[in-house]
Amino acid sequence: MSLDQVAGATTFVDLAGLLVSGEVDGFAVDYLSWGFYEPSVWRNYAHTHSFYEVCLAYSGSGTFTVDGATHRIEAGTVFVARPGDVHEIISDPEHGLGIAFWGFTLQPTGTATASAPGWWSGLLRADRPLLSTSLGSLPVLIAALAAEVAAPRSGVSEQVRALGAALVIQTARAFAADEDLAVTLDPAARTTSSVAAMERYLADNLERTIQVRDVAAVAHLSSRHAARLFAQETGEPLMAMLRRLRLERGAHLLLETDDPIAQVARQCGYPEARPFITAFRRRFGQPPGAFRSNGGTLHL
Repeated sequence: MSLDQVAGATTFVDLAGLLVSGEVDGFAVDYLSWGFYEPSVWRNYAHTHSFYEVCLAYSGSGTFTVDGATHRIEAGTVFVARPGDVHEIISDPEHGLGIAFWGFTLQPTGTATASAPGWWSGLLRADRPLLSTSLGSLPVLIAALAAEVAAPRSGVSEQVRALGAALVIQTARAFAADEDLAVTLDPAARTTSSVAAMERYLADNLERTIQVRDVAAVAHLSSRHAARLFAQETGEPLMAMLRRLRLERGAHLLLETDDPIAQVARQCGYPEARPFITAFRRRFGQPPGAFRSNGGTLHL
């Protein structure tokens, strides 16, 4: 991601009141600081915090000293001072240094513990590196946060909270070991998602002429694969479900509206009343008119 996005967001905006606290993947988070140092020659003297302070260098260069060890920082470096770390930042005397910074606390809730941090290890373990160039989406998130609060609109509170959570996650990712970040997705999840998308398509388009290829396109599958997958996962052929849903909708409309049967048929994807009546009788044991008169009850 381009550091220009950060450089273009350097108007300092106080997030107090908009980004205060939240929960991120089992950790309670308090957001304590946020802002920018524009590119210039500057220095902050040795100090410490009770929270995580993270900086992204977006311009220039300098040094970052932690507990007596000095590290060189360049544009594109993200670096962290963990709670209790005595640290100091000194910009390059010629080129200066521009940074975006943010600070937060992490407290495990009932679903996470510091003794088993998983992918949070990049922040929670003192033996993890203090510097990283794995920026991921950090520049985008910083720019988006600045833009939201610089020109607030409806929904700004929820948007800022979501961006704040993403910022913490991406920060943890930046310092985590690759093996702690590896995730194996359940291959069945895509299958379930694809079938659900096809089912929604059927339910949303009952009035329209539908072919298997139309439904398959929603899941980006071939017609043959879509039909086989659909029947395998639902236990019902795709077009059979379409007919059932159409007739069930017809039954609902017959009982809930006074619409003529021909109109009900069209709303269920039957251009003419006769095939609707035939299919309806086959499924419900009586024609639509009798079904409506009997209130949906079949009298034997």
